[in-house]
Order: sequence, then C-alpha cells, then structure tokens
Amino acid sequence: MLELILINISGADRPGVTSALTEILAKYDAGILDIGQADIHHTLSLGFLVKTNGDVSGNLMKDLLFKATELNVQIRFSPVSIEDYENWVGRQGKNRWIITTLGRKLTARHIALITKEIAEQGLNIDAIRRLTGRAPLNDDEPKSKSCVEFSVRGTPHDVAAMQRRFMQVSADEDFDISLQEDTLFRRCRRLVCFDMDSTLIETEVIDELAMRAGVGDQVKAITESAMRGEIDFCESFRQRVSLLKGLDVNVMQEIAENLPITEGVGRMMEVLKRAGYKTAILSGGFTYFGNYLKQRFGFDYVYANELEIEDGRLTGRYVGDIVDGKRKAELLRIIAQVENINIAQTIAVGDGANDLPMLGTAGLGIAFHAKPKVKETARQSISTIGIDGILYFLGFKDSFITEPN
Repeated sequence: MLELILINISGADRPGVTSALTEILAKYDAGILDIGQADIHHTLSLGFLVKTNGDVSGNLMKDLLFKATELNVQIRFSPVSIEDYENWVGRQGKNRWIITTLGRKLTARHIALITKEIAEQGLNIDAIRRLTGRAPLNDDEPKSKSCVEFSVRGTPHDVAAMQRRFMQVSADEDFDISLQEDTLFRRCRRLVCFDMDSTLIETEVIDELAMRAGVGDQVKAITESAMRGEIDFCESFRQRVSLLKGLDVNVMQEIAENLPITEGVGRMMEVLKRAGYKTAILSGGFTYFGNYLKQRFGFDYVYANELEIEDGRLTGRYVGDIVDGKRKAELLRIIAQVENINIAQTIAVGDGANDLPMLGTAGLGIAFHAKPKVKETARQSISTIGIDGILYFLGFKDSFITEPN
C-alpha cells in the first residue's frame, strides 16, 4: 500500500547530513516528491515529502530515526493523505509573486507589516531569503543595505489595493517594497534604460550650466516646475536653453569631470555588464554629459539633447528633436527592437514626470528617489538606498554581486 510521509529534520548543520539521510531513503527505494533545505546561522532545516511502500515504511522511519540520533539532529514524521497531496499538486499552477523589501536596515516591524498584507490578500509564503550580506551588529553605517525577498503563491484579492498599500507603507516606514509577478520575463530581463539627471547623477546638468551663465535661479525654477509636471517639458526646455546663450563650451568639460555620481552606479554597471544586460541613457539632458558617463561606466546607448555651438559658445538653441517623455518611451521600444528583446524584458529607471511614459512602457518601471507625482504613479520605487538597489529587484544576491571578474 502506498504511503506518503513528510519528514522534517532540524539541528546543527554540518557536511554529510543530507547525504546520510538520502542514502537510507534510497535503500528503501523511496520516491522523493518534494525537497527543501535552508540554513540560518548554521542551523539546518531540511524537509522531504516521500512516497514509499507501507510494508517497509516502519523500517524506513526506524533507520532514519537511528541515523538522526547519530547525527545529533531532530527528526519528525507526519503522514500526508493522498487527497491532500493531490490538492497541493493542483495548486502548483497558481500565480506566483516576488515581494522585495529593501532599506538601510529592516526591522521586525517592517517584516510584520509585509507579512500581514500577504496574509490579508490570501497569499501563502513559499520561501524567504536574504539577498544582502550578513548585517553588522552596528546598524548605523550610513551606506548599509538590507534586503529580504519573499516568494509567495496564490491570487491576491485585490492586486491594485495591495500595491497601493505597499507604496503607503513604504512611504510611512522609510523602506522600499517591490511587488512583481514571478513570470518568465521577470527572471530574464535584458535591457535597462536610465534617466540621467537626478538619477545617474545627483544634479540637473542644465542647472549647473545655468549657474556658470549667471542665470541659475531662473533656470532652476523652470526645471523644478517641469519635473513636478506643472509645465510642458518641451516648452520648459526651450526656455532654459535660451538662457544659456553665450556660455563658453569649455565649461562643459569642467562640469562633466566633477559630476556628483549617484551612490551605487559603478557597482550596478559592473554587475549588469557582467550579467550581459544592455544599458541605455535616455535623457532630457545633454549628449555631452551622457557620452561622458557612457565612456566612464560602459553604457551601450546614449540618447539626449544636442546643444548648438558657434565660435566656442552656446547659441541658446538646440539641434534636432527634443528628447522628452514621449521620445524616451519611443527610444526604449526602438532599442528593444534592435536588440531583439521583448518589451516585457525591459527596465526603466527615472525620477521626473518626463520619465513616466518610459516607466509605464517598460516591463519593470522603477521610480528612483522620485518626485511625489512620479512615486504615486510608478509601480515600483527606490527611495532609501543607492541606484544599485535595482539589482535586488532583479533577484541578485550580494554573494553573486561581489564575485570577482
């Protein structure tokens, strides 16, 4: 007679435990229907769901119990009915979701808020794993990072409400939450498109140029209004560029060499390139500075605005079409097509209102240290750590990220 037995083992982890126990299962020709193992601070949690002939199950459990005693681990046996097993099999096609929590530090309160929402949405947690390295006891390190990923199964009662709740909790509790459906495309993203100003760099280049031209306050006011979505980007762009008329172009090199690079750009680009991702800068800023970042960090594409120059000075005009929000979304689609990448495999990262079209077009749109209007609209956001936080949204672990080339 067929019997199904759930076997749970716990205790101090050491090499050879799994090998010794599976040798006994093999001796009795037991079939393994499911298996899982985790290790937390050298403490083992190991489980098998096995099927076996009822004539030998008693001897099988006896031998496992003796071996567990010899290995100094605890073992527990639980019978599983065929009906329960078939119900479990029937649920294997249910929706799966990845919930990523990220911040300078994560507390029990953060985890409690996340798991409460998971439970209230009728979802079941299949696995929890830490993506960042082991946390130091001193959690005051200003550049520290903590990330925990939940793999959950089921159909939420209300996905939109769940997303809104996560965004609200994120804002209230000062940590970031990402909710992604665990699809094939989520596991094989291939193209990442970035805004430049206030995303890859911690400034707006046009403001830097304006300060050198003596019109800083005027340009900054127009910039902030445009980023809040209060005035049309193209019109604001024309107004700001016109104020730069007469500026010596040599100023651009000085600004480029002193750009304040956003925390995590170098680390992020090293990992993305090593993993084979294509990367692009799609900016409402200027090509001169985009090309500087391309050369420094190895971006594959740069699309931005070209300033007109005559006799070594800016004319207050631009060359070609303006790269606005609509154009960024178009460029994302074009690059994906050129690289033969499904749009669902793309990622867009930006902070301003003119980034919303490409954030909405990409398979994964991430608002990075974004303006309030952008955070309210975006499905994902990072506001607590550097831009390398997107690596955790992609499922990278620190242990992989820090591997040598």
